[in-house]
Amino acid sequence: MDLVLWRYAEAHDWVPGCNDLERSLTPRGEKQAARMASWLDRQLPEGARVLVSPARRTEQTALALGRKYKLRDELAPDGSVAQLLELVQWPQAKTTTLIVGHQPMLGQAIAQLLGMQASDCAVRKGAVWWLRHRQRDGVAQTVLLTVQSPEVL
Repeated sequence: MDLVLWRYAEAHDWVPGCNDLERSLTPRGEKQAARMASWLDRQLPEGARVLVSPARRTEQTALALGRKYKLRDELAPDGSVAQLLELVQWPQAKTTTLIVGHQPMLGQAIAQLLGMQASDCAVRKGAVWWLRHRQRDGVAQTVLLTVQSPEVL
């Protein structure tokens, strides 16, 4: 199984009294999302599932990809790694799944799946981490295929 984790691009700062889910991308964030989406569209298989947090900024990030997606409450900013892994059916699922979500959930999932000593991993805004689960000589492994940042594309 391939699991692709995409952190939303740069968004406007949260203002006290405003709904965090309503924050939108900045003009810079829109450009970041477009650059990353162009790269992802060339890499993702046609049948890839795209699952997106219900926050406006994640949906705007996903829209840049131009593929069908589903909003999932489990991926909201207050979601957990356990909810994410259950949603994508890690590691049993057969299809590539792209998640557009938030920190710290994405970084925590990466740390857990890669067996890092730290409980969290930094993920830049707009960046993609591509993980693959495989069996090698009867041993389950999680392999990091690539990390891409919109600034270097």
